[in-house]
Amino acid sequence: MKELSEQIQCLCRKAKEASRFLSELSSKKIDQALIAIGEELLARKATVLAANDRDIDNAKNMGLSEAIIDRLYLGEKRFTALLKSLEDIILLPCPIGEIIEQWKRPNGMLIKKVRVPIGVIGIIYESRPNVTVDSAALCLKSGNVAILRGGREAFNTNKELVTAIREGLRKTNIAEDAVILIPTMDRQSIPILCAQRDFIDLLIPRGGKGLIETVINHAKVPVIKHYQGICHVYVHSKASFEKALDIVLNAKCQRPAVCNAMETLLVDEKIAPDFLPLIVNELQNRGVEIRGDEKCLHIMGDRISTATEEDWSTEYLDLILSIKIVSNLDEAINHIHKYGSNHSDAIVTEDPATAEAFLHKIDSAAVYWNASTRFTDGFEFGFGAEIGISTDKIHARGPMGLKELTSYKYIIYGNGQVRN
Repeated sequence: MKELSEQIQCLCRKAKEASRFLSELSSKKIDQALIAIGEELLARKATVLAANDRDIDNAKNMGLSEAIIDRLYLGEKRFTALLKSLEDIILLPCPIGEIIEQWKRPNGMLIKKVRVPIGVIGIIYESRPNVTVDSAALCLKSGNVAILRGGREAFNTNKELVTAIREGLRKTNIAEDAVILIPTMDRQSIPILCAQRDFIDLLIPRGGKGLIETVINHAKVPVIKHYQGICHVYVHSKASFEKALDIVLNAKCQRPAVCNAMETLLVDEKIAPDFLPLIVNELQNRGVEIRGDEKCLHIMGDRISTATEEDWSTEYLDLILSIKIVSNLDEAINHIHKYGSNHSDAIVTEDPATAEAFLHKIDSAAVYWNASTRFTDGFEFGFGAEIGISTDKIHARGPMGLKELTSYKYIIYGNGQVRN
């Protein structure tokens, strides 16, 4: 334990030293490094995918769920998407040095509020190897150092990805320690990392409830949580059935193992007898297990199973869906407030007044009118990529891109002013 603690502390100290160097670099120099990282990743693609295959085999041997294996899988298509995200980040303007606002005081002092890096950011996450590249690239582009602690199930893949990233940094004469991977699968490394307040400025955990709670309980530095996504779609009585079918199917089935996938469908009782058989049929054709309340069972019979109280607050991350019939907008809103996770929720309706009421009363990071919850994503929001989706309200909320990885400071220009 002592040896592990000393090893992590040494890595964090190197990261802190690298952050001073990184903050002095021009945006052009950082972009050159990101280009080199992309080239290095492409050159090492076969090695990275072979490592991912080993991780997939290990995950299957450990009996991990299909949802976790889906999140872990890289493959040709996702590797190409990973490189595309990196290219998109390169094209984005660097936020560092941006003057957020400025003003002049009556005494002649000029005050500027200027965007600056946060410093050293520790990202603790599970499964998805694309997070490794997205997090490193976003941190570098925003002038931050990244300390990465990925899940044990993706250890081989992450190791190869970070090797490529550090080689890209080395080739452009940037400190390799601007991106560090904690090189152990020991779970004790997480609480040790969370305690490094002398070196780490911010922690961002991404994963299941257990991981988030472990980080919160041990953290001695600020934390931005990227918590579970218990996302809802409410199909209102004045919904277009065509839109509703497309949105519900996309929100649940397009990629069920991600945090912005729908977990609960709310259907207005006025349309339930007509809409419910249509949507259940389409969902079941796609392999979705349906769990409904008593009103749903009255309409659908034994085609669906009974939803329990626990279902309403469960993030399935799988082809499982709970359905509740509600009497009106207020009941839908109350259900979401009681069981939701403040992540992403949607309403399908052709009535603007009802839609506006939903949009303003639902206190989630992303609220949709006639669109799928699957769009809660940094790439889809135009951020190039994301370091995660924050369900907190302070400092950042929703998909976190470059600007969300910055702070600010005040720069004051004087001419001999003193305070009376």
